[in-house]
Amino acid sequence: MTFHPTLTRRAFGTTASALGLSVLLAACGSSAGSSTAAYPTKTVEIMVPAAAGGGWDSTGRALQKVMESEKVSSKPVEVFNVEGGGGATGLSQLQGDKGDPHKLMMTGLVMIGSLKKANSPVKLTDSTPIATLTAEAEAFVVPASSKFKTIADVVEAFKADPASVTFGGGSAGGSDHLVVGQLIKAAGAKPSDIKYVGYSGGGEATAGILSGDVAVGVSGISEFEGQIASGDMRLLAISSAEKRDVAGSPAPTLKEAGFDVDFNNWRAIVAAPGISAEETKEVSAMIDKVHNSKAWADVREKNGWTDFYRSGDEAKKFINDETTRVAGLLEELGL
Repeated sequence: MTFHPTLTRRAFGTTASALGLSVLLAACGSSAGSSTAAYPTKTVEIMVPAAAGGGWDSTGRALQKVMESEKVSSKPVEVFNVEGGGGATGLSQLQGDKGDPHKLMMTGLVMIGSLKKANSPVKLTDSTPIATLTAEAEAFVVPASSKFKTIADVVEAFKADPASVTFGGGSAGGSDHLVVGQLIKAAGAKPSDIKYVGYSGGGEATAGILSGDVAVGVSGISEFEGQIASGDMRLLAISSAEKRDVAGSPAPTLKEAGFDVDFNNWRAIVAAPGISAEETKEVSAMIDKVHNSKAWADVREKNGWTDFYRSGDEAKKFINDETTRVAGLLEELGL
């Protein structure tokens, strides 16, 4: 090879300039959160589209804690609450975050039914599904002073006078409302006669039950277990056919009481719409790490949550299928 000092010097200068420009652009791109930087490039925000104290809230905050303890995110993780419309207000806000993979939201069966019942213009399928997380049986409870000793007592009173029994739980059309409808249908009565009070969060629902504003409370087992253990509430039945202990004692099931109901609520996490396939994979990989950790397994065991993990295309298909199923169920139950 012939050596040309002038040519080589000129080429080196050009290369050095190009290299300097590349480094500068890379630095700028990294600070601006470009797609070349490792995800996440800024704070990860998890919205709970309901008031504090409910199932979405407890799941979101448990997720945050594990993400931080297991260091699955190199950036801070924040959880915040947006109330209203059975999740419709929060979902509408998420639509405004289109294209931002750092904006996540807790969701689940509750939201699908609530949006459908309210004829909401926003749909859960408009978000980017990341993963389903947990499943949990529903609990039917009454204040300790209640005249109802069993779930059969509740059904008998409802059949005699539907207006005399008020049920209360999460948003109208959500999982709590749906399982009441399934119970009443299984008892041979009309779900459309149900008097139901929907609360915006678990804290409000608990207060309503304990104050006697509603006769029977319905929600995920973990939301009532503390009050059951303390004796402030009495557990009448759980909605799953599978036997389990609640507050240290075997829980009666709806099936054991003679009502053919086997029902579990599920919770999931989604991202803002409009993020790329690569960004979806990056967010999913972060949640995969949470799910695979011992810390998350400990959280599930502590709260009595069943592992219900699906991610990627499987999560997307499941949410689409559930949207169709719940719509049909609401119509069938007259809710």
